[in-house]
Amino acid sequence: MTATDPALTALAQGWNALSLLHGRLEAPVERALRARHGLSVREYSLLDVLSRQHDGEGGHLQMKQVADAVVLSQSATTRLVTRLEDRGLLMRYLCPTDRRGIYTDVSDAGLTLLEEARPTNEATLREALAEAAGDERLAPLVRAVEAAGVPLTVPAA
Repeated sequence: MTATDPALTALAQGWNALSLLHGRLEAPVERALRARHGLSVREYSLLDVLSRQHDGEGGHLQMKQVADAVVLSQSATTRLVTRLEDRGLLMRYLCPTDRRGIYTDVSDAGLTLLEEARPTNEATLREALAEAAGDERLAPLVRAVEAAGVPLTVPAA
């Protein structure tokens, strides 16, 4: 296989398109969340993931599971949890059945902020996806996202 091999070229073009789509989605969502709610995309994602925990079996996530869900290293996730805990948006406590385990839950203030930010996140994401769909390089990826259950229609304001 050489650098000009069509399979490698197609793979590189696909990767570039995916990277471009990510940037086109993340940048406007980041700006909107920061401007309206003082949250980064990562902070919003962490609050969202942790808000979906429950008290049943397997309901509380270990830090590695949280890190995987927000696509960060464990150390970066721990630092992010600490920042949000310092802001009063999260709280940590010992696992009741294993004193070595520490759980993280969203505080009432964090849940309130998340609920306020959720419509901003969803509307901005839909708008960015709809705009990206107009780019022929990105349209196939947008269709794949749409097939995964993300509607492209922007709700009326």
